[in-house]
Amino acid sequence: MIRRTALAALISLPLFVFTRSAWAGSYLDRAALLLDEARKEGDMLQPRTFDKELVLVVKAIAEARARAARKMEVPAAVAKAHPHLLLVLENYVRAADAAEEGNFKKFMEHLYAARDEDRNFRAIVRELGYSLPDLNKK
Repeated sequence: MIRRTALAALISLPLFVFTRSAWAGSYLDRAALLLDEARKEGDMLQPRTFDKELVLVVKAIAEARARAARKMEVPAAVAKAHPHLLLVLENYVRAADAAEEGNFKKFMEHLYAARDEDRNFRAIVRELGYSLPDLNKK
């Protein structure tokens, strides 16, 4: 009887581990996409904060990205990291707000804060035993 229970546990363990990884993997895929695009837009906007039309587009997209992240389902395995993802995206929204106001100093403060939180998010994800996918791989 004990052998059967042990065998059943041994057989079902990989299924549990795979399912947990797959669900966390979906979250990590979404997070990687949000972070990568936010960083690209911040990098593009930095030397162009004078371009009001570009600022408006980046701001609208940043707001939508932050809204989507607030509504995402977060697996318990990586829940500790999610607040940092939200802080990254909120700082990109605030950076776009500052650019719209013409305040380059405040823009840079929020851009640096977003980058710092991005590093924090990635560090916590690594600490939890996961990693974000590399979106540059083909």
